[in-house]
Amino acid sequence: MSEHLIISGATKAERYATLLPQIEAVLEGETDDVARMANVAACLWETFRFWWVGFYRVIDDELVLGPFQGPLACMRIRRGRGVCGTAWAEERTIIVPDVEQFPGHIACSSASRSEIVVPIFKDGKVTAVLDIDSEHLATFDEVDQLWLERLCAMLP
Repeated sequence: MSEHLIISGATKAERYATLLPQIEAVLEGETDDVARMANVAACLWETFRFWWVGFYRVIDDELVLGPFQGPLACMRIRRGRGVCGTAWAEERTIIVPDVEQFPGHIACSSASRSEIVVPIFKDGKVTAVLDIDSEHLATFDEVDQLWLERLCAMLP
């Protein structure tokens, strides 16, 4: 499948537009959240080659590391802490062009330079977040937000 995920010369929006139906097909019929998240992380990483792509699941009163692609990651994040904990607490997508400028940023990797975190809702509550890091500044924008929010709406 991976040879179909990388689309040479396509714009970011075109890559997302091609990727989302593929992800929908991969998710069809699978009910296990961890399995679904694992394949979504792999698909996003294969398509965009982001530095880190993964999920944190809300368990009790903290975010716990879920399936991911990339280097070592923080395993637990408190509500309201860092970009992930803030996106969870504020129940909104957060785009950070320069992680060094985000108050309270948690540096799981010094190579991470920019980040986007998208909450995943089920029954009106945040149950997980999708976290994507880039080793470049200002990687993420409204195009990523639009498509990643659509993708996350497919996960609950």
